[in-house]
Amino acid sequence: MRPDYPLKTDRLLLRPFEPGDFDDLHAYRSNPEVCRYLYGEAATPEESAERLERSLAMDELTEEGQWLVLAVVLDDEVIGDVVLKWVSEQHRQGEVGYTLNPAHQGKGYAREAAEAMLKVGFEELELHRITAICDPRNEPSWRLMERLGMRREAHFRESEMFKGAWGDTYVYALLAEEYERAQA
Repeated sequence: MRPDYPLKTDRLLLRPFEPGDFDDLHAYRSNPEVCRYLYGEAATPEESAERLERSLAMDELTEEGQWLVLAVVLDDEVIGDVVLKWVSEQHRQGEVGYTLNPAHQGKGYAREAAEAMLKVGFEELELHRITAICDPRNEPSWRLMERLGMRREAHFRESEMFKGAWGDTYVYALLAEEYERAQA
């Protein structure tokens, strides 16, 4: 499954990453605040280059386990990325995620991008269920999941080692029938 690029929202374009996106990608991926609740630390230039190189090939889903990774573009600037993982073909499961440059947070861009990925997951990939996870301390992220119509299904306490300490995880999910009702 390869979407017809670029995907357009009211204000954004979602497209595969391009080699020239390095400066914009590194600008937010090297920001410690962006990485506060992500598994990795602020990226070095070499790590951003490696991420970009990997992302260049993540523009389609051909088998479960793969990630669709798209640049979130506003006025020709990459302001973040949005992902859709094909978790299970048999169970028709996916996972959505998003990362945004702090200069563009709080303006609804992450919501627009995530809604577009939910549409891809439910309407093109015909998934039955899409999840999203976050650290409970990342309130803007789980509030966004709720605005997307997702419901909190779990709060796993001290479920993983996160940056040297036990961390909690929220799991949110949306079913295809819930998505369809919301679209009607």
